[in-house]
Order: sequence, then C-alpha cells, then structure tokens
Amino acid sequence: MFFTLIYFSSAVGYSQQKSALKQFKKLSCPEKKWVLAHPFIASKTWKLTRFVLEVTDSVRISGLLDGDPDGGQVDAFRHAYWMAFLSHYINRKKVYQLGVAHEKGNYLEYKNNIIEERTVPDKISSDMDFWNNNKGLDIGLINKNAGSYELKALVLELLLKGELKIILKNLRGDYLDCNGKIIDNDSLKGQWINTKCLVPSNNQRKK
Repeated sequence: MFFTLIYFSSAVGYSQQKSALKQFKKLSCPEKKWVLAHPFIASKTWKLTRFVLEVTDSVRISGLLDGDPDGGQVDAFRHAYWMAFLSHYINRKKVYQLGVAHEKGNYLEYKNNIIEERTVPDKISSDMDFWNNNKGLDIGLINKNAGSYELKALVLELLLKGELKIILKNLRGDYLDCNGKIIDNDSLKGQWINTKCLVPSNNQRKK
C-alpha cells in the first residue's frame, strides 16, 4: 500500500504531488481503496474529474438549470456527466466501481454525520446518484465517439427530457414529500431513510 501511494503521488508530476496527496486524504475510505486498487489510472481519473467539476460549474452559472448542486439539476448533471466522461477514458467496470465507492463513502459520511455539500447524505440522495450514474454510463457507452462537449450536450438533453432524477423541492429550497408537503428539517436529522421524493429531472419547482 505504501508503494502504491508513492506511485500515485509521483504519477501526476513532482509539482503536483502535494496537491494530489491532499486530494487523496480528502477521499472516503471506499474511494481510497479504489485508488489503491487502480494506481495506474488514479492520476488520470483525478485530472478527468477536475475537468468534470469545471464543466459542471460552468453549467451551474449559465442559468440553464436550477443552479442547485445539492439534489437538484446541477447535482444530477454532475453525476451523469462524470460517469459518461470517465467511461471514454477508463474501463466501464472500473468507472462503475468508482461510482459505487463514492456512494459507499456517502453512507459512511451519514454514519459519521459529515455534511456533503450542505446536507448530511441520505438514502434518497444515494438512490438519485446511482440512477444518474447509470444513465451517464449508458450515454458514454452509446456515444463512444462523442467529444467532451457533445457528451455535455447529450447529458443536458437527457436531463431536460426528465430522464435523470432530482429530489423534489419548492422554489425556496424546502424538501417536499411525494404529496407536495414541506418536510420539517428536524425530521430529517439522523435519518438515512426519510420522506424525501425523487422526481424526473425536468420537474418544475413551485412555490
């Protein structure tokens, strides 16, 4: 394991070793295990993921989507585009395993009450991510010759058609149950399974 870590830090170039190791330390245990199991593609994955985050941020500020990176359309786009983009450079099975590792990490964050974005992870968020991850993998598989910006357009098209998933909220950002009633935030604390509701990604928020 020690030599694998040395490889990971050196693979990105000496000038980026500290940054790479800093990022590694931030990973959850399941994600670290994925990195250690795939040392020859870890640095490539790190660079590709940074690009995905840059593209996602440009989408967030464009005003095209709802601007919500925590259970909203921006969140859905990030996961689907991440999987679609990575699958063009990395074996599909390994990309899928990375997505699974990320969700396992979210469950550990829930167990330890660690906030992801602005809320503690829960099952409905994990279900949303798995759905969008799988849709992204399908896009990458079907469109093997698509470039990064074509993949972006394909993911956005799928999202705006409602084929991805988001969590139901109103315009104020309150979580709603599947009957459209506001969920008391106190009832969500410490609950992996709760009454949040998954809806198609083209759902229009209401007051």
